[in-house]
Amino acid sequence: MTNVIASWLAGLIFVALIADQVFNDGAAFVFTIVKLLEFIEWLAFWR
Repeated sequence: MTNVIASWLAGLIFVALIADQVFNDGAAFVFTIVKLLEFIEWLAFWR
């Protein structure tokens, strides 16, 4: 991954987080973090 692609990807993620905060009160971000933590716990179980 080049620096240009990484910068665009980081900007896109940042814009998506801001849009989620403005339009959704951050519900999608919280949902994603909760699911990520559940996935990490599930992976730790199978370790």
